[in-house]
Amino acid sequence: MSSRPLIVYLAARGFESDLVDELKIHGVRVLEVKERLVLAEGLFRSAWAQNIWLEPFFQPVTSVGNAVRTLKSIQRNWKLHAVDFHRRAALIEQQLPPVKARPLRFGESVPSSPLGSWTLWDHDTLLVSAACSSAFPDGEVRFEEDKVNPPSRAYLKLWETFTLIGRGPRPGELCLDLGSAPGGWTWVIAGMGARVFSIDKSPIDPKVAAMPGVDHCLGSGFGLEPQTAGRVDWLFSDMACYPARLLGAVQEWLKADAAENFVCTLKLQGRTDHDVVQAFREIPGSCVMHLSCNKHELTWVNLGEWRKRG
Repeated sequence: MSSRPLIVYLAARGFESDLVDELKIHGVRVLEVKERLVLAEGLFRSAWAQNIWLEPFFQPVTSVGNAVRTLKSIQRNWKLHAVDFHRRAALIEQQLPPVKARPLRFGESVPSSPLGSWTLWDHDTLLVSAACSSAFPDGEVRFEEDKVNPPSRAYLKLWETFTLIGRGPRPGELCLDLGSAPGGWTWVIAGMGARVFSIDKSPIDPKVAAMPGVDHCLGSGFGLEPQTAGRVDWLFSDMACYPARLLGAVQEWLKADAAENFVCTLKLQGRTDHDVVQAFREIPGSCVMHLSCNKHELTWVNLGEWRKRG
């Protein structure tokens, strides 16, 4: 019998193969795949998992009522992720307490109530986990969107990142936004009271450029060297570029100790380069994750306080 724990990984939408490939590369034994659910042996903090069921177990049930009583006996809040037997699963879900998953207002904290996940693995068997890596249903964060002020929907990436890590730029901190046009990330950062040096070969939205604390320069994000810019509190990049090139740039900033915190998008083109994703992950103080609004891209976060912890 394997000594490795049973784990269920919920793949980010459309990236089931990326999740399975990453797990196999890191020695996780994949047992079975049902749509977005991947049953495996071994825990790995996969970048392509939107949620991870940390303590799953199979539970035989004899009826809909028996399934409801079983789930209620464990805890109150549950999220169904149905992959089969949809009608039967829906009948069970209808008798469970509803989960109030309203969109967040930016600035609100991650929900504190535990949220378990379950599915019908077969007609008479629940697959259940009271503990999950995310407090959000299926690991997907929804916000009350601002459809008027930001120049693009890219702002949602920063809203989600800051919500998940529990912090962001503080008023007065100096931030560098590389490849910033049309200005969605600059809009978020400046709106939090930070100072932003924004650089792109194209202009940013005039309304964003006019925000207090914003200084926009026309130029290449890769053309700005740490020695020229001086030390910044945050370095941001949502540039469309090969991740390997971005890796080289951030390594220069880290080597020069010129940025305290980093938030960058790894825009993966064509087949996913798992080696470069791993290279970002191995930088001390790093976290690589797939955000709810990410497409074929990942978000890399590296905080100075995380690096200091080793």
